[in-house]
Amino acid sequence: MYAHRRLPAQRRHRRYFVMMAVCITLFVLAWSVVRLWSVPAAVGMCVVAMVIPPIAAIIGNRREPDERWWDESGDPESDRWWRELDEQDDKHSQ
Repeated sequence: MYAHRRLPAQRRHRRYFVMMAVCITLFVLAWSVVRLWSVPAAVGMCVVAMVIPPIAAIIGNRREPDERWWDESGDPESDRWWRELDEQDDKHSQ
């Protein structure tokens, strides 16, 4: 069976949205359900949910090794020059 490969940007977006969905779910469950049985548990869930957004932002913006769009400046001459330097580095490292 053929497995569909996601593009790096799609993988980053999916990870980010999954983490943020978990964050929102924790907040909603904490104050609509869990607080009825245990306020300290609800507060603990909120503390965990509070930590998720910065981590999601870091993971959502992390560059993957095969991505090059981060390196492009928009100036064709500069981009060409940097590609030449990258190719020279690749030749020297082999």
